[in-house]
Amino acid sequence: MTILGSLNDIKQGMTIIYNNEPHKVLVAHFVRMQMRKPVMQTKLRNIINGKVVEYNFKPGDKVEAGDVELKKVNFLYSAGQEYFFMDNESYEQFSFTREKLGEKIKFLKESSEVQLISFNEQPIGIELPPKMTFKVTAAPAGTKGDSAQGRVTKTAVIETGYPVAVPLFVKEGDIIRVNTETGEYVERVN
Repeated sequence: MTILGSLNDIKQGMTIIYNNEPHKVLVAHFVRMQMRKPVMQTKLRNIINGKVVEYNFKPGDKVEAGDVELKKVNFLYSAGQEYFFMDNESYEQFSFTREKLGEKIKFLKESSEVQLISFNEQPIGIELPPKMTFKVTAAPAGTKGDSAQGRVTKTAVIETGYPVAVPLFVKEGDIIRVNTETGEYVERVN
């Protein structure tokens, strides 16, 4: 257990313990208001359930650094509501439910490498790479004049079945890179 020395030690991107659960610091601003004590305004994402909370830490608050371990694992397959993964080093297999993974299942394809998040040596979730490549399995043809009406994208379906808004030149069979945090098209790879 590591207690942070001061509020200034809370930085964006780090993991802290808040309400006995690990939270990733999304935003951290040091604010000094007139006639009040300074506070560290934060926006925190619960690593276990994904909920985002805002909290103001005051001087004297004890803030514990989170002991979260990240390890590379491979997504193997899904069966019903279960998604199975394998540790790349120990070959140990484990699973998470569809409900636990939430929106991340849109970007899980067999053999993709993701980060396993463990808290107190217990697997609690996964973290996807910020950008992943996918094959386009369906893309309607762009029609002439679409861009004149301000529509410069069309909806294509990637190999996981997730629809992505893509530029008109993307066609079925193309490999595209997608931002896994926003679900948006980044670029065509081939």
